[in-house]
Amino acid sequence: MKTIDNIPISKIHRASKLVSTGARVGVNYLKYYGDKLTKTEVEARSRLNENNAEDIYDSLKQLKGSALKVAQMLSMEKSIMPQAYVEKFSLAQFSVPPLSPPLVIKTFKNYFGKLPNELFDSFNTTSVNAASIGQVHEAAKYGKKLAVKIQYPGVAESIASDLALVKPIAIKMFNIKGKDSDKYFKEVEGKLIEETNYVLEMEQSKEIAKACSGIPNLLFPQYYEELSSDRIITMDYMQGEHLSEFTAHNTDQEKSNTLGQALWDFYMFQIHKLRKVHADPHPGNFLVSKEGKLVALDFGCMKIIPNEFYVPYFELAKPENIKNQKFFVSKLYELEILREDDSVEETQFFTEMFHELLTLFTQPFQVETFNFSDGEFFGKITELGQRYSKSTELRKMNGNRGSKHFIYINRTFFGLYNLMFDLKADNIKINNFNGF
Repeated sequence: MKTIDNIPISKIHRASKLVSTGARVGVNYLKYYGDKLTKTEVEARSRLNENNAEDIYDSLKQLKGSALKVAQMLSMEKSIMPQAYVEKFSLAQFSVPPLSPPLVIKTFKNYFGKLPNELFDSFNTTSVNAASIGQVHEAAKYGKKLAVKIQYPGVAESIASDLALVKPIAIKMFNIKGKDSDKYFKEVEGKLIEETNYVLEMEQSKEIAKACSGIPNLLFPQYYEELSSDRIITMDYMQGEHLSEFTAHNTDQEKSNTLGQALWDFYMFQIHKLRKVHADPHPGNFLVSKEGKLVALDFGCMKIIPNEFYVPYFELAKPENIKNQKFFVSKLYELEILREDDSVEETQFFTEMFHELLTLFTQPFQVETFNFSDGEFFGKITELGQRYSKSTELRKMNGNRGSKHFIYINRTFFGLYNLMFDLKADNIKINNFNGF
C-alpha cells in the first residue's frame, strides 16, 4: 500500500484540501446532469454516489484525524447512507494509507523523546494497520510480541477546525436547525478530543478489561504504561483476523453463535452494569482468535450513560410502555425527541415516527433469545431508515431533536446490530450478562 510522507497540519492546508474536494464533487454533479440525458435516474445517481464517495474518501484519508473519523462513523449508518459511501467509508475502519517509515520515526521521536530502537528490542517501521487517528506497528520487548499504536501528527490540534469544516455538511445532511444545535457538535468534539488522549485510553482499557474479565470467550490485551505516552500506546500483539474478515469466510454456525453471545454480553454488561460503553463497535476494533474467541481493542471512545438518559431510554424498550400512548409521549419529551416549541404537525409526525422506529428496533429486548441472522428484521430496519432519509415531509421539519447522548448510544446500537448480523449469530440470550 502507498504510504504518506506528510499530513496537512495547518488549518489553511486542511481547509484548502476540503475546498478542492468540494470542487471535484461539483464536477461530479455536472457529470450527473449529463448522465441523466442518456441514462436512467438510478444509473446516473449510482455513478454520482460512487464518484463522490471516492473523491471525498481520497481527500479524507490524506487528512486523517477527525475528518476521517466522521467518515468512519457514517460508514456504520448502513440503513441511511447510499451503499457507495458505506463501502468506501468503511475502509476508514482499518485500512487507510499509513505514514512512511521516515515519518513514523520522526513522529515517534517527537512524542516520546527517544527513537523506537532505544525502547524496544525490535521495531518494524512499516505499519501493520492504519486507521483514522493512529496506526499500529509490531515491536518486541520482554520476550513478547507487542503492538505499538502511534497517533498521527497534528490530529489532536486540528479537531475543532476539522469539525468546523464538516459542520455545514452535517447540518444539511441531517437537517439540523435551531440555536441549540451546537450541543451535538460539542458532544462529538469532546469525544474526539478524548480519543486523542492516549493516557485516558490506557486507563479506560485497563478498567474495562478488568471489569469484563468474567465474560466467557472474550479477550483483552495487556497494556504497558512504561512504553506509552499521551500519543503512543503499547500493548500485547493479539493474534487473529478482523471480524469482517472472519465473517466473510466463516461457515461454522456454532462459532458464530459463541462469538455473537460474547459480543452481546460484552455490550449489555457495560451498558446495564457499568453505565459506560465502548461506543466504537466497528469490525476494525475486534479480532477473532484462532481458538474462536473475541478480542476487544481500542477503548479511546467510551460513552458514560447518565441515569437521566438511561432510565427513559430503556423504559421505551418495554412493549407495554410503547403501547401506552400517554407514557410513550412523556418519555419522548424526557429524551428531547419532542420539543415544547414543536408545532402540532411536528408533534404528531415525530411521535408516529419514533413509535414505528422503536417498535421495530427494540424487538431483541422483548424476547429471551433472538436470531440476529434474521434477514427480514434487518431488512425492515434498512427499509425504514431509507424511507425516512428520503422523506420530503421530514426535510421540512426541524431535525434538531433528541438528547445529545443519542449520538453515541445510537451509534453503539447500530454498530452492535450490524456486527451481530454480519456474524449471523443465532439463539442469542438477551439477558445473559446478569451472571457476570
